[in-house]
Amino acid sequence: MGIIEIMAEEKIQEGLKAGAFDHLPGKGKPLVLEDLSAVPKDLRAGYKVLKNAGMLPEELQIKKDMVTLNDLLQCCEDDKERDRLNKQLRYKQLKFNQLMEKRSIAHSSAFQSYRTRIFNRLHFF
Repeated sequence: MGIIEIMAEEKIQEGLKAGAFDHLPGKGKPLVLEDLSAVPKDLRAGYKVLKNAGMLPEELQIKKDMVTLNDLLQCCEDDKERDRLNKQLRYKQLKFNQLMEKRSIAHSSAFQSYRTRIFNRLHFF
């Protein structure tokens, strides 16, 4: 163990003796761990930091905006405002579709690197 780990362990032990951890929320209950198996290992820390900061991936933010615009359209009575909202919604839909097309499996680097091996194994050449 390095000096940092030793110092951290000492502080934890001091906290345990002083009772600093006795009244924490969820004490005695099992941890609820998030399933991040769909996120590549090298991106998990970044996703966790962004999530804890309240940030959403671009595609989810666009979807959220689309839901909000649909809700606004449902209760909008002004024709000019309805046209403006429809224009915004079409823009968001177009942007979302472009983003999803850009992120499709055929464009992924993982697929490109294994494409030849997959086709060779399946004898498509």
